[in-house]
Amino acid sequence: MEYTVHPLGDNAVLIELGNEISEDAHQKVQTLTAFLEKHPPDWMIEYIPAYTTVTVFYNPFEIYQLSDGELPFDFICSHLKPLMEELGENKAMEARIVEIPVCYGGEFGPDLDYVAEHNGLTPDEVVNIHSSGSYLVYMIGFAPGFPFIGGMSEQIAAPRRDTPRLKIPERTVGIAGMQTGIYPIETPGGWQLIGRTPVKLFRPMDESPTLLKAGDKIKFRPISLEEYHHWEERDQ
Repeated sequence: MEYTVHPLGDNAVLIELGNEISEDAHQKVQTLTAFLEKHPPDWMIEYIPAYTTVTVFYNPFEIYQLSDGELPFDFICSHLKPLMEELGENKAMEARIVEIPVCYGGEFGPDLDYVAEHNGLTPDEVVNIHSSGSYLVYMIGFAPGFPFIGGMSEQIAAPRRDTPRLKIPERTVGIAGMQTGIYPIETPGGWQLIGRTPVKLFRPMDESPTLLKAGDKIKFRPISLEEYHHWEERDQ
């Protein structure tokens, strides 16, 4: 597996597995993080996957005890080489498919009409295109449980708002450029809002605090306002 390593401060390295966002680079990130999860080195504190990189934070004191006077960066590079050779060629990993029900438009999607008009479509056409896409969660970041999702059709792409909203309700589905995403918590934001899901993405009291994970495939399913409220009442 091809890679490059860069120092990041005094207790982390950045492992670069590609130079552009793609499913191939994503699979390499998934392969490496799956190995680190199952076989964490004694010197590793944690790892953070992103679009094309994995940042590994390490304990320099642990490395000092394990090494023979090597600098931490040199020590990690020497240990990564056989590891990356062992991982070998990129292997596709089975993706978990997560269905996300969405109530589009109305009070939940105040910008649906704008997205439709911007692209010369009807609101129903925007909903049909958005809910028929094949989506991949590349990484989680920005806010707890916020998924960075790829795979949206350029037919419904729309620019960010000129003036961001100060409060966007949790679970709101939005579009910005060629991206779509879901706000897991209430937060400011400039995305065009097209709907809302009754499903909680951020679950701090659960063992796994975020519903979605990097590598998940998402399927959006349109639901009615009645279904939305029924779902919320059921989960209370």
